[in-house]
Amino acid sequence: MNELSDDQLMAHLQAGRGDALAVLFDRYHRLVLSIALKIVRDRGEAEDVMQNVFLEIFRAAAQFDPSKGSTKTWILQYAYHRSLNRRQQLTTRQFYRSTSIEDHLETHVSDSGSFLGKFSQPELKHLLRQGLARLNRQQRRVLVLASYDGLSMSEIADKTGDSLSNVRHYYYRGLKKLRTVITGEELGSKRHE
Repeated sequence: MNELSDDQLMAHLQAGRGDALAVLFDRYHRLVLSIALKIVRDRGEAEDVMQNVFLEIFRAAAQFDPSKGSTKTWILQYAYHRSLNRRQQLTTRQFYRSTSIEDHLETHVSDSGSFLGKFSQPELKHLLRQGLARLNRQQRRVLVLASYDGLSMSEIADKTGDSLSNVRHYYYRGLKKLRTVITGEELGSKRHE
């Protein structure tokens, strides 16, 4: 299979031979990863994009038409489009603005009418400890590893043995819950129940 051209590999892939995808992956994964990394600027996210690109190539192999362009061009189009889509999703979730628990909270404190401005530093630390205590074990561990140890999502996944998507889930759910506890939204919603 390694001696086949890209177009021949695509023909094999269209015929249902999944081993052709492995050869295409070997040929192009570094290129797809480098494109994704330049666009999303996070290694873990770029690796996710790369895996998704090849999964989509596998699923959409029947749509490939060699008369419209080369296999390499087709793969690169997927890489660019999926990377740009992922970057937009990350931007919407303020991924690039928040690097720690404190940064994330500062971003949202202004939205809550300077709620935290009413407290001293020791009181804020106490609120943060209370908030962390309310998180489940996985959320707390991921937030501490990301914010205090400075680990990336993929490094946390390696360290904890969880999947990257689970680590992200714990991180964003934990931040959301922590924010609601610290800003008092949780207390306000309980009063209205």
